[in-house]
Amino acid sequence: MRKLISSGAKWEDIVGYSRAVRVGNIIEVAGTTAVKDGEIVGKDDMYAQTRCIFEIIEKALQEAGASMEDVVRTRMYVTDISRWEEVGKAHGEFFKTIKPASSMLEISGLVNPDMLIEIEVTAILD
Repeated sequence: MRKLISSGAKWEDIVGYSRAVRVGNIIEVAGTTAVKDGEIVGKDDMYAQTRCIFEIIEKALQEAGASMEDVVRTRMYVTDISRWEEVGKAHGEFFKTIKPASSMLEISGLVNPDMLIEIEVTAILD
């Protein structure tokens, strides 16, 4: 069984993707940026963007029947790796006791220069 979770963003139909996809007990959450109501949250604030993204991801996981406790992998793509501590602080607030496998990679840029970070997660239900 395949369940698609939508964020409602117009780009999902244009590009052909879902916020998250659940197949059986596995949930993959697409690359997520800090955009709410069409506006970027936390311009030049890596910590605020990271928190916002995890809140969006948490909502998608809930719609898929999961929670942050089910996350086994996080992948964080940042435009400035020197700001890793801001990202790490927010990551720790959500995953301090869960401790998923995690990667943080510096990339040259995202779709909008005000976007500082994009995050993907994988969750597995028991």
